[in-house]
Amino acid sequence: MSKVFPPAANRLPLQIALVAIVLGGLVTAGVTYYFTPKYTRVGYAPVQPVPFSHALHTGQLGLDCRYCHTGVDQGPHSTVPAAQTCMNCHSIIKKDSPLLAPVRASFDSGDPVPWMKIHQAPDFVYFNHAVHVARGVSCIECHGNLTTTAEGETIAQRQPLSMSFCLDCHRDPASRIRNPKDVFDLNSQRLAEQGKAEEAARLIAHMKVNPPQSCSGCHR
Repeated sequence: MSKVFPPAANRLPLQIALVAIVLGGLVTAGVTYYFTPKYTRVGYAPVQPVPFSHALHTGQLGLDCRYCHTGVDQGPHSTVPAAQTCMNCHSIIKKDSPLLAPVRASFDSGDPVPWMKIHQAPDFVYFNHAVHVARGVSCIECHGNLTTTAEGETIAQRQPLSMSFCLDCHRDPASRIRNPKDVFDLNSQRLAEQGKAEEAARLIAHMKVNPPQSCSGCHR
């Protein structure tokens, strides 16, 4: 038998086992990393250090999204407000509330409030907030209607933010857009929902909206 199977064949089962373990580990790591709630699971809602209510601030008080999320209409990222932004109001309103202790501590120390990130595109995906909002895509489309108590009281991932979710909009932008002046009015409706399909089509043509559907459009 030794002439049929060389001595090296004795190590083959061990080598196969090691390869299987390594491949299994890589697959497990990949699935764990890319299929965690922060990427795909609708309903992901981690406990935040401060129980901030969008329903109160944007719904009842009417704060513009851009007051806290500065630059969302000017660049790729939607920034998280610094403690200074919060203290503009809360140095007077509910200034001693225990719920706001992390904000006051952040303001005094200069360290950021340890917010838990919810909406996170994978590293291999390019997304630009300003491009979308400038062309009539409301915050609601991805983040839900934050003015309502049901959705705005606790921030959660409302949409899968998957490739198919993005492509559905890219293939039919006219059905999703609002008039750009209404983008930050979270109570506004899509033009199509208002029976203004022709106006939506005119805006698409005027703004030269042509969302990419090729791989290179988002995977840069």
